[in-house]
Amino acid sequence: MSTTSAAPQLAARARPAPLVDGPFAKRWVIVCGLVPGVLLVWDAYRHQLGVNDVNYAIHSTGIVGLTFLMLTLLVTPLRQLTGWNVLISARRNLGVYSCIYISAHFLIFFWYDRGHDLGSTFDEITSRVYLLIGTGALVILLALAITSTDGMVTRLGARRWKALHRLVYLAALGGVIHFYLLVKADTRRPLGFAIALGALLLYRVVRHEVTIRSDLAAARARVPVAKPAKKKFWSGELVVARIFRETHDVKTFRLALPGGGALPFEHVAGQYINLKLVIGGRRVNRSYTIASSPTRPDYCEVSIKRVPDGYASHHMHDAIVEGDLLRVSAPAGKFVFAGHEAKRIVMLAGGVGITPMMSVVRSLTDRSWSGEMYLLFSVRDRKDIIFERELAYLEARFPNLHVLISLSARDADPAWTGKRGHLTREVIEGFVPELRAGPIMMCGPAPMMTAMRALLVGMGIPDADIHEEAFVSPPTPKDGEPVAEEPLAEGEAAACRFDRSGKTIELTPELSLLEAAEECGVTIPFECRSGICGQCKTRLISGRVAMEVQDALTAGDRSKGLVLACQAHAVGKDIVVDA
Repeated sequence: MSTTSAAPQLAARARPAPLVDGPFAKRWVIVCGLVPGVLLVWDAYRHQLGVNDVNYAIHSTGIVGLTFLMLTLLVTPLRQLTGWNVLISARRNLGVYSCIYISAHFLIFFWYDRGHDLGSTFDEITSRVYLLIGTGALVILLALAITSTDGMVTRLGARRWKALHRLVYLAALGGVIHFYLLVKADTRRPLGFAIALGALLLYRVVRHEVTIRSDLAAARARVPVAKPAKKKFWSGELVVARIFRETHDVKTFRLALPGGGALPFEHVAGQYINLKLVIGGRRVNRSYTIASSPTRPDYCEVSIKRVPDGYASHHMHDAIVEGDLLRVSAPAGKFVFAGHEAKRIVMLAGGVGITPMMSVVRSLTDRSWSGEMYLLFSVRDRKDIIFERELAYLEARFPNLHVLISLSARDADPAWTGKRGHLTREVIEGFVPELRAGPIMMCGPAPMMTAMRALLVGMGIPDADIHEEAFVSPPTPKDGEPVAEEPLAEGEAAACRFDRSGKTIELTPELSLLEAAEECGVTIPFECRSGICGQCKTRLISGRVAMEVQDALTAGDRSKGLVLACQAHAVGKDIVVDA
C-alpha cells in the first residue's frame, strides 16, 4: 500500500516474476503437441509406417491422444501440490490436443480401415464392445472441446461448466478400457494408463474428503469463512456514527445503519469496502480496509490517513462530519485471515497498512483464538503509531498476541525505548520463533513489501505463503483538466441490455453497470470496485458511459470498446453490453 491512498489490491506485481509465464507455457504446449502428428505424417510420406501402416497410424494416434488426456488430468493436482499456477494456462491446450489425436484415431479407422463406409463402421462399432466404449469416450471429448471456450464458460455459468467438464474422467476411463480390451497379449501399456488414472482419481477423492473435513471443522468452530455471507453484493447508505482521531493525520470513521441495528452485510477480517463520494461535483470511488472486527455486527470502521496528494482523504478529513450519509458497497477482497487457516499468523505492517492487521487482531482476540499472533509494525516516528494504546492493551490481556513496533526514522522520538530501525532478518527471526513457513500477511508501502518479500523468501519462506495487499489511488484531478462526461440527470434512466444474457434493466444515474448486472442476475467478475484491478472489463457494444476512474484500461482496451463495469455510468439513453 502506498500510505498516500486507499484502494486495496492483491499485489502480484511485487512478487518475483516466474521463470515461465502463461503465454510461454501455452506456446510451448502448442509446439510440443504438434511434434507427434508431424512425425507421423512425415513417416507416412516416406512409407515408413511398417507393413500394416493403417494399424500403426490408428495405434499411434490413440496412444498419443490418451497420453495428452492424462497430462490434462495431471495439471490440477500438480498445480495444487507445487503451487505452479502457470500450469493452468496450458491445461486447455493439452485437452484440445487429446481430442484432436483421438479424433484422428477414429477418422483413420473410419476412412482407411472401414473404407469410409458409414454402415460398415456403425456395424463394426455396435458389434464390438471396445469400439463402443471408445466411441463413447470420443463423443464426450468432443462435447468438452466444443464447450471449452470462454464464451461457453460464461453462457453455462462456472458451476455448471465445471460439473460438465468433470466428465473428462469418464472419457479417460473409457479410453483406458478401450485400450485394454483392444490389446490381446501385452497389457502393460493399458495397465500403466489404468494405474495413472487410478492415482489421479484417488488424489481427487482424498482431496475432496480433506476439504469436507476442513469445512466441517471450520463450521463447528463457527469461524467466518473468507467469502461474503450474502449472495448479492450489498450497496446502500451508512451513516457516519462517530469519528475518532487516531494520530495527527489518521481518523477512524465508524459507519452504521441510519436506523441502527446489525449491518446488512458480513465481512471477514482483512476485507475492504468501497465508498462512493461526490467531491467538487465529481464522482469519486475509493476502497478502504475495514479496521474493525467482524464480530461487531452493528458497525464497521475505516481508518484513513490524510496525505498531501490524497484527493479523497482530504475530503474525508475536512468535509465529512458525524451524521453524514455515505454511499457504500459491501465488502470484498481475498486478503483475509479468519483463524481456521492455520495455528499461527505472522503480520508485517507499515504505516496505515496496520488497518487490515488490526481487523485480524481484533477478530481473533474477540473470539479468544488459541493460536499465536505475531505483529511487526514499522512506522517513521512515535507520533505515527496508529492504535498504539489499544495494541498495548490487547497484548497485555492476551499472552498469545506478540507485538513489535519499530521506529525507522533516525531522528525519531528520543524518549522511545522500543525497537528502532527497519525490519531486518535478524529482527524477524529474533521475534518470531522457528519461522519456516506462513501464512504471512503484509500490508504497507510498496517498497517495504518488495523488500520484505525478498527477505522472507531468502529466509526460506515459500513465496506462496506470503500474502500481501497493496493500496494505490487514482491521481488527484488537476485544475483545468477535462472532466469525464456526466451521467444522466437525476430522475432519468437508460435502457441497458446485457446482450449475451438477454436481460434488460433500467440504468439510473446512481447505478454502475456492475451493480445493474448484479440486480438482474448477470455475472461480471470483479475485485476492487475502484477501477484499478481491471477484473470487470466488459465490452460496450453500443451507447455511451462515463467513468470517473479508468486506471485499469489501456489504450488497446479502449480501442476495443472495453469499459470498467464498476465505474461505468450511463450517459446515453440506450446501452448494450457484451455480458
